[in-house]
Amino acid sequence: MNFWRRKNMKKGMKAAIAGLLAGASMLAAGAAGAQGVTDTEVVIGSNQDMSGIFAAFGAPAVKAAGLYFDEINAKGGIHGRKIKFVVEDHGYQVPKAMQNINKLVNSDKIFAMLLQLGTPINIASFPLLEKSKVANVAPLTSARQMVEPPSPYKYAGFSSYFDQTRLALKYLAEKEGTKKVCAMYIPSDFGQELKEGTDAAVKQFGLTFVAETTHKPDEQDFVGSLTKLKGAGCDTIAIALGVRQVITAVATAKKMGWNDVKFVGASASFHTAIAKVPGGVTDGFYAGAGWPDIVARMNVPEVKAWVDSYQKAAGEFPSTGALLGRSAAESLVRGLEAAGKDLTPESFQKGMESLDYDDNIAGVHIKFGPNDHIGGDPVVISKIEKGEWKELARVNP
Repeated sequence: MNFWRRKNMKKGMKAAIAGLLAGASMLAAGAAGAQGVTDTEVVIGSNQDMSGIFAAFGAPAVKAAGLYFDEINAKGGIHGRKIKFVVEDHGYQVPKAMQNINKLVNSDKIFAMLLQLGTPINIASFPLLEKSKVANVAPLTSARQMVEPPSPYKYAGFSSYFDQTRLALKYLAEKEGTKKVCAMYIPSDFGQELKEGTDAAVKQFGLTFVAETTHKPDEQDFVGSLTKLKGAGCDTIAIALGVRQVITAVATAKKMGWNDVKFVGASASFHTAIAKVPGGVTDGFYAGAGWPDIVARMNVPEVKAWVDSYQKAAGEFPSTGALLGRSAAESLVRGLEAAGKDLTPESFQKGMESLDYDDNIAGVHIKFGPNDHIGGDPVVISKIEKGEWKELARVNP
C-alpha cells in the first residue's frame, strides 16, 4: 500500500471517527435534555413528608398517586411508557430534603417532580430542578413561589396561601363580624405567606392587626401564646401550623374557655383529620383552600367510584392528602399524554399548557396556559360543622 493511499485512508478513518463522535455527542445531548425517559419508561420523583408534621398530607398523597399510576401502567402506560414512581421521605427537614433532591435528579434521573411537599423545600429545589429541566408539578404547598417568578418548569395545582388567607378573612369580615386579627405561624416561607395574606386583608378590608406569635414545627404547648393573643383582644386568629398543631391550638383555646375566637387557616389546614377530631373539638374552624372537601361530594359518580376503589386498595377512606395525590397524578398523566410520543421537557411544557378539563375528584376546573401555570383558580371557603367541612363560598382571586 503506497503512502498516499495510507494517508487518504487515515483521513477517511479520522472523518468517520469524527462523525461517530459528533453523533454520540448529539445523542448524549438529546438524552440529557430528556432525562428519565426511555422508549418503555418515564421516571417521576416525589420528595415527600412521610414522617414529619405534614405526613397526614404526604403519605396518602403518595399512596393515591401510586395507585393511579398502577392503573395507567396496567393499561400499557402512556405512549408505550410505564411510569416509574420514586419516592423519598424528608420528614419536613430541609437538609434531608436537599439530599433527596440531589439523589432524585442526579442519580434516579427523574423526568419530573410530583407532589413535592413543603414551601421551603420546593423553593430550595428550584435551582437544581430548572438546571436539569425537571418540571415541578402540583407541589404540596400553595405558596406563590410555586409559580413566581414564572418558569416553564413550575406548575401549581391550586390557588395560593396568600389569596386563600386574604379572601377567607374578607369573608369572615363581611359575614361573621371579624374586626381584630391575630396570627399564629411557623416563621418559614410557609408561615410568612399566610402572614402576608393576613396583612393584605387587614389593609384591603378595613381590619385591625393586633398581635402575632411564632412557633417551631414541633411545638405543642400553646397556652402561653393563646393567653397573649386573648389579652390583645383579637376576635380571629389566622393560623399556619402543622396538622396536629392546628388541632392542639384550637383545643387549647376551648379548654381555656376562649370559645368566641375564630380560627382560620389556608389549604395546609384544610384536612379531613382536622374535621374528624372526636367530640367536635375543631367545630367552627374555617379554612380557605383550592378545592372543596370530598365527603360532601359523594353523590358525584366519579367521586364515589374513586373513593370505593381507594378504600378497597388502601383499607381506609381517602383523606385530603389522598384527594390531592389523585388530582396531581391525573394532571401529570394528562400532561404526558398531551406531550406526545416524543417526550422532552419542551413537549411536556406544551402538553401541560394545553390542559383544560374538569377535575371531578378535586371538584374544580383545571386549566393551564402559556401565561398561566396555576391549574385551579378558585378559593373555596369552608367551615367545620359537626365533624365535616361545609362549603360556604367559592370566589376567584
